[in-house]
Amino acid sequence: MSNSETKEATIRQLYTELNKHCASADYDKALKAANKIIGLDVTEWKAAKCKLVCLIQNGKFAEVLKFLERGTSIPDTTFEKAYSEYRLNRPEDAFRTIQAVAAGAEQWVELASNLQELLAQILYRLERYDECFELYRAIIKNTHDDYDDERRTNMSAVAANLAGTGQAPTNLPEDTYELTYNAACALAGRREYGEAERKLRTSEKLCRDSLEEDGATEEDIIDEITIIKVQLAYCLQMQGRVKEASALYADALRHKTNDAALTAVVSNNLVVINRDQNVFDSRKKMKVATSEQAEQKLTARQRKTITFNNYLLTYFASPAECGVLAGRIANAHPDLEFQTLLVRASVLARDKKYREAVDLLEGYADRLPADRTAELLEVRFAIVQLQLMAGNRKAAIDTLESLGEARYRPGVVSALVTLHLGLDNKQAASDMLRSAVEWYKRQKGGAAISDADLSDMWRQAASFHLRGGQPETAAKSLEELLRTHPNDMKLLAQLVIAYAQFDPKRAQQASKRLPALETLTTVSEIDALEATNWMMIAKAVRRKQPGTGGRTTGDQSPGVGTPSADQQQARKQKRKKRKGKLPKNYIIGVQPDPERWLPRYERAGYRKKRDRRVKEVIKGSQGTASGQADQFDMSKAYNQTKNSPATPGAGGVTQLEQIAAAAAATRQLPRKNQHKKKKGGKH
Repeated sequence: MSNSETKEATIRQLYTELNKHCASADYDKALKAANKIIGLDVTEWKAAKCKLVCLIQNGKFAEVLKFLERGTSIPDTTFEKAYSEYRLNRPEDAFRTIQAVAAGAEQWVELASNLQELLAQILYRLERYDECFELYRAIIKNTHDDYDDERRTNMSAVAANLAGTGQAPTNLPEDTYELTYNAACALAGRREYGEAERKLRTSEKLCRDSLEEDGATEEDIIDEITIIKVQLAYCLQMQGRVKEASALYADALRHKTNDAALTAVVSNNLVVINRDQNVFDSRKKMKVATSEQAEQKLTARQRKTITFNNYLLTYFASPAECGVLAGRIANAHPDLEFQTLLVRASVLARDKKYREAVDLLEGYADRLPADRTAELLEVRFAIVQLQLMAGNRKAAIDTLESLGEARYRPGVVSALVTLHLGLDNKQAASDMLRSAVEWYKRQKGGAAISDADLSDMWRQAASFHLRGGQPETAAKSLEELLRTHPNDMKLLAQLVIAYAQFDPKRAQQASKRLPALETLTTVSEIDALEATNWMMIAKAVRRKQPGTGGRTTGDQSPGVGTPSADQQQARKQKRKKRKGKLPKNYIIGVQPDPERWLPRYERAGYRKKRDRRVKEVIKGSQGTASGQADQFDMSKAYNQTKNSPATPGAGGVTQLEQIAAAAAATRQLPRKNQHKKKKGGKH
């Protein structure tokens, strides 16, 4: 047997081993067999293909790329190369690899089915959701196999991400828990949090039922449900139900899921709930949210949000670092430059360095192009806030008045009027309102704000000028209001009052449009009032006879039917005067106690009940003279009275008479047995 025959026999034997190992999913042994075949014959591209598959199954994506760089005899390795780059978190390189095969986006549908599926995943990772959705739609339309449910689920996930941009398609299916979850995420993206909460709870129930039916373990079920609960917690948090959200977030962290992106989202949301409280715990959670492992799986929007929240946390924990971090954030996310400057200005304002904070924002405003008017207004408003914090109202007025035509916006006009009145400059406030009214009159229909949005400003301007003795200016505002509210009679009445102060003829003419007094109350309103029984007691309602309160069929007048004189006389005779209620224990002819409305302890005859357990001890100040003690000894007082009688007519009263008077007064006090408590009685 020649060497070539021996080589072929060995290769056939190795292919047999390779096939056996691949069938048993033993990719390590299959890889060794493939390497032996390639060692014997480099042109054996089937063995090289098997080697790529074994490396991918073992997760050795970097080795796949190295093997392809050395060159192989495999006819087409586009899928293996692009997939390995995708798994190595290099979606841009993977997209370029596939794009090299397809000349343009219009030819993507002509790619092989496996490349189309991979390209859809790459586009999703690149957050090119519009193209991804269209590609999934084409794949589902042209492919029918056992993976249709997975494709529909992926397409609904793309639609959920499109919801934040307002381009999400509707009427997506919701027959599985994944589809229901994605539909809830789409609702949350449109800020319909209540409806999203309802769908998430439905998804949670469907998830448990489906996994239990498939025989999944409780741990696997909890892993899947945790994702749904975190999204539910977010919806609750956005609805202001922070306690419920915090409990769900805490449960998710206790479960210790392996999903780094989910842990990062939970940690960030808990930091938002903590705000400026429990800063030490927030810093630990933010460290988890900003880890490299988590950032690889987060979307660009999520990474930007977490970055800015970390910057806000730095403001509370260590404000001195805000200046250093601001530059890094502005470089990584240029659209966050203004927000970072606001935080730096807040740090300066907290240290009472208002001038430096204003200079910082004014420098940023000078760099902005003129076409970014919305952002310029935000900067100016922030400067006004700082000037008001510094107590410089005049500078705040100057800043607002420098806004050009934007100063005629209702909110700015209100702020300027308030500031002028705060400086006791009523004339300037009046001039501001007058100029705003004139400006909107010149704009007619060209104003950016509709007349309906200006109604409140017109009303405030009219009221202000009427109180300030400027009826002509007030009339102009009321006229503008009447154009949009022609049927508002209250406005018309105010306009008549304003006209009456400077033009009686116009007032007389305008008053003709006011309704007559007879029309202010209609017949239907009278009937409704009479039919209402809320003014009558229940007995009178039951006693009411048919026809006594309504209109009869023969009535010609629009009013209520009038009873005859006999009926009125009979009604008076039946009516009896109700007797007033008398208090219990009341004795006729005896004047009631004038103190009956006072509490017992405030009445003159009240005596506190003696507590027999406490022995009363007469206490006095130390050093009391013996003569003072004898004063209260009645036996001694009586003997002294016998020996020293008082002189009649001298105007004095003997001590015995004082004691007798005191005893008589004591006898006049009511006794305890006269105050026996009676149930329901009032003393």
